[in-house]
Amino acid sequence: MSDRCVVCHKDISTQWQDPSTLHGNLHKNAPSLTCQNCHPDHRGPNASLTDLTKADVSHDAFGYALKAHQVKTDGSPFTCVDCHATNYTKFDQNVCATCHQLVKADFMQAHIQAYGTGCLACHDGIDSYGHTFNHNSVAFQLTGKHIQLTCAQCHTGARTIADLKATPQDCNSCHAKDDKHKGQFGNACGACHTPDGWLPASFDHSKFPLTGGHAGLACTSCHKSGIFTGLSSACASCHADPAFHAGLFTGTACDQCHTTVAWTPATYNGAHPGGCDGNCIDHRGASCNDCHTVNLMTATCLKCHDSNTPGDGGGGGG
Repeated sequence: MSDRCVVCHKDISTQWQDPSTLHGNLHKNAPSLTCQNCHPDHRGPNASLTDLTKADVSHDAFGYALKAHQVKTDGSPFTCVDCHATNYTKFDQNVCATCHQLVKADFMQAHIQAYGTGCLACHDGIDSYGHTFNHNSVAFQLTGKHIQLTCAQCHTGARTIADLKATPQDCNSCHAKDDKHKGQFGNACGACHTPDGWLPASFDHSKFPLTGGHAGLACTSCHKSGIFTGLSSACASCHADPAFHAGLFTGTACDQCHTTVAWTPATYNGAHPGGCDGNCIDHRGASCNDCHTVNLMTATCLKCHDSNTPGDGGGGGG
């Protein structure tokens, strides 16, 4: 009988050759269906010429499964006309929004704003890319702070599956606005940061090892004004010559006397003026401040020696 139908319905025979059409899809994926399965006859002059209630049509063949649309919110089963009110060959996607607005209006308002009204561009009826999507099944897995983000925060303006897959996966694409380094370290944020948070960060500081008093400093203590590269490693670039030195030392070789543990105690390695080299038995172990209580231009013995004690070597210094 189907062969006889298309003698008159030549448009249907043309559609059979095009799988993108309703009849072409059925002809390809459900060859056992005949015209009579969907178009029963002899039911009276007012009966519909199309009736799918008894036709075993697999909706999966059209790229949209009905797995998630078995029953409506009131518990009654879906029928074809619930979604295809006037025409089975076409589908108005506004039906999706109209129905789902009744279920969860606030979600739909935000969802449409983020992804538009072309629901079928991403949804296939089994939620392959819906709220149950497992992001760990793709290359970019969600860990740390990324877990709590909404899809639209990363997939901005996505309208199709291709758009979702084309979302950049490098940190800089999303976090360029947060880069306090102003691009000085390039775009490889993962070299120092992790998805658990921007801080704490781990940076390879081996070119200038952070030891002693430097170990606990915040980055901004040395890297002021957002400058992170090209800084001098000389002590004097951060530490001004203290008034205690009284201008006696020139240059920037602070490490001749000091270490990164602390400024004091310091060890003077030069020739001590005045005939005292600091290594004689009576002064061994004394610090600079023991004799130079104010600055290096003045000295006193009285901090340790009582001038009233005979033979104590006491006396004022200058």
